[in-house]
Amino acid sequence: MNLLRALVTVSGMTLLSRVLGFVRDFVIARAFGAGLATDAFFVAFRLPNLLRRMFAEGAFSQAFVPILAEVKNREGDEAAHRLVNRVATLLGLAVLVVSIVGAIAAPLIIHLSAPGFADEADKFALTVSLTRITFPYILFMSLVALAAGVLNTWSRFAIPAFTPVLLNLSFIAMALFAAPWFDPPVMALGWAVFVGGLLQLGLQLPALRRIGMLPRFDLSLDDPGVRRILKLMAPAILGVSVSQISLLINTVFASFLDSGSVSWLYYADRLMEFPAGLLGVALGTILLPSLSRHHADADTQAFSDLLDWGLRLTLLLTLPAALALAMLAVPLITTLFMHGEFTAADALQTRSALIAYSVGLTGLILVKILAPGFYARQDIRTPVRIAIVTLIATQLMNLAFIVPLRHAGLALSIGLASCLNAGLLFRGLHRLRVYRPSPGWGGYLARLGVALAALALALHYGAGSDALWTQAPALERVLRLAAIVVGGGVVYFSVLFMLGFRPADFRRRAA
Repeated sequence: MNLLRALVTVSGMTLLSRVLGFVRDFVIARAFGAGLATDAFFVAFRLPNLLRRMFAEGAFSQAFVPILAEVKNREGDEAAHRLVNRVATLLGLAVLVVSIVGAIAAPLIIHLSAPGFADEADKFALTVSLTRITFPYILFMSLVALAAGVLNTWSRFAIPAFTPVLLNLSFIAMALFAAPWFDPPVMALGWAVFVGGLLQLGLQLPALRRIGMLPRFDLSLDDPGVRRILKLMAPAILGVSVSQISLLINTVFASFLDSGSVSWLYYADRLMEFPAGLLGVALGTILLPSLSRHHADADTQAFSDLLDWGLRLTLLLTLPAALALAMLAVPLITTLFMHGEFTAADALQTRSALIAYSVGLTGLILVKILAPGFYARQDIRTPVRIAIVTLIATQLMNLAFIVPLRHAGLALSIGLASCLNAGLLFRGLHRLRVYRPSPGWGGYLARLGVALAALALALHYGAGSDALWTQAPALERVLRLAAIVVGGGVVYFSVLFMLGFRPADFRRRAA
């Protein structure tokens, strides 16, 4: 399979999911604005969503896929199916217990994750109720992550990439049609999470059956593959989830700030996650199976060349995205979210958080490319040490920035920490001689710099003043933003083309 074509497929499905995600956020912002109800929901959803990213899509996937690829390559499909059965059984039982305990301990969880809510009884009680509804999401998504890992190892990338669409459709339907039937209406969002998780799991099962990998109950703690996965998972939780842990700690800080701070950070984070998911998650998804196969075959040169390909493609696509997020913060926020209860003041508060987040977008995506370089080799110690340093640095920056910059300071600490994390991961791979940069990086970066300068000029003259965007009618904002985005893209890629970049230069076969 051509990895560039696979990237386009995964990114296309991710794009559909992200577009629907913005429709979802538009519907939520219009219906609920940014206040007590949305703060309660975002806090309630953040913890199961965090656990999903840490355990299901983070540590579990990074530990499971390399072992599964190795077993498949060396022992065949029958041994791989046996491993899938045993891992699915153990994972399902474990997360079922976590879901039950989480629902029971919801008041304690909210005391720990958003202690500032304890001073407002109604807000605290609403958050606890929503947490109990959303917590089973971790059960559904853990099994979805297992299914996705299997499908990706068999180079079936499309269905796992499409799966998140179902959660967004569930949100949109519940917010538009079911909210009036709930008291308070925001409870509909909690049930949207539950229904969306169930739908995502249901979509994966037929795909697993078609490749003969549908799991069966088989509890075996003595399986060597299961033991190796468990051994990798524990430290990998920290190694791949630093930014998510930081976001959770940021919620604690934000709960003491002005009402609406949690929501402003959420909407800014949603905008940052658009390119992060479109590029970082997609590239990490297609790279990990091939890197794992190259390591299993002891092909160090192919391993290094694949990382080099991923890094070049990441910078080519991520740097203009980060620049656009910073320079088009107000146009993006007002166009997507400034409707109904979401005011111009909310837009300006969200802008400062988005600009701060954009500082670290490239670092955040590079982490998703560099971390698989360690986990494909089943190297745990190096990324864990880096994760600890990054997490400590994040909290020190939180303390330094929160007073002068308020909620934007929390976003800035996440962005700068992501850059630190990426830099340390890169240095680690280079020192271990796992990654050896290919020739031509100096000229490559120089040409990228020229194209980025041209893009910055185009965005500067196209965006105009903030007042224009906060006062213009909704349709005018949509049309103007579309023209700026299309125009900026044409300028950037035209300059790249004139400087010698061609799509064929980035074609690469999967292992």
